[in-house]
Amino acid sequence: MTATGTTALPGVAAEAALAVPGVAGLQPRLAQRLAAAAEPTRADTTPHRMPPEAGLRTDRAPDGSGWHIEVRCVLTEGRRALDIARNVHDRVTAAVIAHLATHGAAEPVTVAVTVTGIAARHDAA
Repeated sequence: MTATGTTALPGVAAEAALAVPGVAGLQPRLAQRLAAAAEPTRADTTPHRMPPEAGLRTDRAPDGSGWHIEVRCVLTEGRRALDIARNVHDRVTAAVIAHLATHGAAEPVTVAVTVTGIAARHDAA
């Protein structure tokens, strides 16, 4: 598999997760949030935003036999979290397998989905 195929993997997984109805966003892990907070203050006033891939963890299996992907997502309220998590699992798995296949690497993929929060809807009056 090409290096491009593996470096694009988190983006493919993030895009698939964010396309699921009911996913408000992806939650970065604590270490990533702390690292971003420790960065020097930006000279411009543009707020620093983490890429969606920060809400994912993609690792090769220790024996090199496949991939393990952890998706940490925040959901919108008013829907069943279990249904959304299952949908995220299925879509991310399918997207990553398809991506790997296009790069000539048919490998097993394990996806774990963690719901880290529920975002309240703010309806306009």
